[in-house]
Amino acid sequence: MEEIDRRIVTLLAHDGRMSFTDLARETGLSVSAVHQRVRRLEKRGVVRGYAAIIDHDAVGLPLTAFVSIKPIDPAAPDDAPDRLAHLTAIEACHSVAGDESYILKVRVASPVALEDLLQQIRASANVSTRTTVVLSTPYEHRAPEVATDPVAVQDGHRLTPD
Repeated sequence: MEEIDRRIVTLLAHDGRMSFTDLARETGLSVSAVHQRVRRLEKRGVVRGYAAIIDHDAVGLPLTAFVSIKPIDPAAPDDAPDRLAHLTAIEACHSVAGDESYILKVRVASPVALEDLLQQIRASANVSTRTTVVLSTPYEHRAPEVATDPVAVQDGHRLTPD
C-alpha cells in the first residue's frame, strides 16, 4: 500500500465521516484524487465500512461482558457462531486459541439480562461458558497505526507493494 493510501486510511480510522475535501487538504491531493483512492481502498476491502460509535449507557445497555465458550461435546460440529447469530446482545464473536473456542463480547441492560443471555447461549450452542464482567473501559475503538512496511499481509498471504 502506498504511503498516501496509508495516510488516508489513518485519517478515516480516526474520523470515518471526514469529507473528501478535508482528506484532500490533509493529504495534499485533489478532491477527485482522494475520492478515487478512497473508492479503490473500499473496493480492495481495506476500508470495509463506516459506523456510528454508540454510547451504550445512553441506549440502556450499560453492562458489557466477555463470555468464553467451549463445546460440551468436543466432537460436535464447530458451528457455535451460526447457532448464536440470532442473539443480538452478542456484539462480537472471536475464534480464539486456548481452552475456549470463542470469546463473545456482549452488551446487556442488567445482571439479570446477562444471566438470561448466558442461558440462551448455553442452550443455543450446547456450550459451557466462563464470563468476565467489565467494570470500566478506559479506551475502546482505537484507530490502528497503519504499517509503513511496503510488504503487507492480507488473509495470511504476503502482498507486494502497489
